[in-house]
Amino acid sequence: MNYAVILAGGTGSRMGSSVPKQLLMLAGRTVLEHSIDAFASHPMIHKVLIVAHPSTFSEVETIIARHKEAGEWRSVCRIVEGGNTRAESSLAGIRAVEDLSKTEVSPCILFHDAARPLVSADIITRVCRSLLVHHAVNVGIPVTDTIVEYEDMRQTATLDRSRLLRVQTPQGFHLQTITEAYRLAMADPHFAATDDCGIVMRYLPHTTVQIVEGSELNAKLTYASDIPLFEHLLKN
Repeated sequence: MNYAVILAGGTGSRMGSSVPKQLLMLAGRTVLEHSIDAFASHPMIHKVLIVAHPSTFSEVETIIARHKEAGEWRSVCRIVEGGNTRAESSLAGIRAVEDLSKTEVSPCILFHDAARPLVSADIITRVCRSLLVHHAVNVGIPVTDTIVEYEDMRQTATLDRSRLLRVQTPQGFHLQTITEAYRLAMADPHFAATDDCGIVMRYLPHTTVQIVEGSELNAKLTYASDIPLFEHLLKN
């Protein structure tokens, strides 16, 4: 069984908007609706959960109720409150999936940023198929710019971009694997992370994180200046 957890707990502070970016309108729907729809309509995703910020919980409930009344999103099964950090929100999603999958053998969980509304069915399929073989799966695209290290605005090294990827979501895991990684992470007083594959790499170093191909279109809505481009892409 594959569970998709849509992480919609951010406040969108970098957008400079009073509306969280997952609730901004793009091509007639909220950013969150586009992201949920990609998973709710995918044949390899069996259940969808949304992790929402407490301040937007009621709005997310209203959105989901509207789609269910229209006979859509039958696989959307739960909304849970997120935490103050990405890791806390992921952990809330893990605990909800644990509760739903108590009788299942080797369930899998896919975490997706709600702010990536252009995720394709092909990317979701690649992650799900890779989880048939691997316990942790990331999505990446090649780095095309030269990347350098610096200190005090002085370049100190040039990195080999042939060995670098920009990662995206969804990131997928066997539930047992990501649960154990978070158990170890929560016991570490120096824990800090920005993505779930990074937690597996740090706390379960013998676990292979397989990478599947992403897409330039699967970009993250981050700044207000991104909105016209996303509007254009969704309409076309």
